[in-house]
Amino acid sequence: MVQEIHFDQRDDRQLLLLQTSIKLRWLAIAGQSLAVIFVAFGLKFEFPSLLCGALIASSIWLNVFLTLRYPTSYRPSDDAALLLLAYDIVQLGLLLYLTGGLQNPFSILLIVPVVISATSHSQWRSLLLGLLVVVIASILLFYHEPLPWTPGIRPVTPQLYVTGTWGAIVSSLLFTAIYTFRVAEEARRLADALSATELVLQREQHLSALDGLAAAAAHELGTPLATIALVSKEMQRELGENHPLSEDAKLLRSQARRCHDILQKLTSLSEDGEDHIGRLPMTSLIEEVVAPHRDFGIAIEIVIDGNTSEPVSKRNPGVLYGLGNLIENAVDFAHSRVKISASWGKDTVTITISDNGPGFSNEIISRIGEPFVTSRRQSANPNAGGLGLGLFIAKTLLERSGAVLEFSNFTTKDVGANVEICWPREKFDQFAQGINAGKNYASNNQI
Repeated sequence: MVQEIHFDQRDDRQLLLLQTSIKLRWLAIAGQSLAVIFVAFGLKFEFPSLLCGALIASSIWLNVFLTLRYPTSYRPSDDAALLLLAYDIVQLGLLLYLTGGLQNPFSILLIVPVVISATSHSQWRSLLLGLLVVVIASILLFYHEPLPWTPGIRPVTPQLYVTGTWGAIVSSLLFTAIYTFRVAEEARRLADALSATELVLQREQHLSALDGLAAAAAHELGTPLATIALVSKEMQRELGENHPLSEDAKLLRSQARRCHDILQKLTSLSEDGEDHIGRLPMTSLIEEVVAPHRDFGIAIEIVIDGNTSEPVSKRNPGVLYGLGNLIENAVDFAHSRVKISASWGKDTVTITISDNGPGFSNEIISRIGEPFVTSRRQSANPNAGGLGLGLFIAKTLLERSGAVLEFSNFTTKDVGANVEICWPREKFDQFAQGINAGKNYASNNQI
């Protein structure tokens, strides 16, 4: 099921700069001015050119006022932007009234402010502007000044043709505005989802960096702690056993030794335990991402199958999060069982996650992994489901590591969903090569 979208939930990043609106209005002013000058002085047609000039001058005055009143980085509110676009529609409608109404070929430009609104404003605000355009076009269908033409000649346009122009404006308005709104909304959702992805990846990277910070702290504190231990030892020897401060010196030395032991543990966590922390064989990788999901009443079966040496990867926060999210999704929707299969060969490394839940719905299986699209049919778990953003993040992070994901349902008597994650063996092994390269560099630069 596609998650319902609330169009009014938006942020300031989607608001157009006032400077953008001003530049677009200058473009309209230039076009209107050229058209009036060409018709009045080039073609020498009769029409109320002074009134048209006054309407154009009002737009010039508005632009100058907005430029002087507000900074270039100012973003008007939704209501203020709505009023500015409504002004543009009314101003153009008055120009069309003075120059032939819908007989004027430039009448199609009435839809432009609505298209601009569809890219950056809510659905109902664009709808209001669209209704304003329909009202003005309907008035111009019957009430307008004659179309500018050669003096002494009044062109006659069939009413049926003018009505067809009205229909073309309304249909173009609907199609263009809806299409623009959907494209802009999809771009906004994708941008929000990518921002969420970056935040998740940043959090995982911070967690992985804690080990390095611990090692750095142990290294930096080692020298002053050794000095404290040496001074306390000398103090204890100089004071002797019977001095009142002898016990304090002894306590100081014992606490320094205790701090030394703690720092040794931190150092060993980073160095001696590097194979456990920095390097993850495939079996360890699977077990690490499965462990948090074992106590939810769902049986998790792990099947390992490899015909070559077991692949070893570098600890990758994105891969850990992505696999963990897919397993969590499977556990949420499974009725009783989740199966995780890992296999590898000379060319590929593959992890398959399957469950006996309701599976993916047929109507959206091709869209799985897009943000804000839920991925399952009705689940037995009432808490399962959501926006589909977590699945989008998992898919994005795994694809960033070089994996290819395939989502499917079982076609046999077994029911449920199946997710296959496949890496080229060369890409997967690059993580381990990065660790070995770091080791070689460190060993060659020891003092």
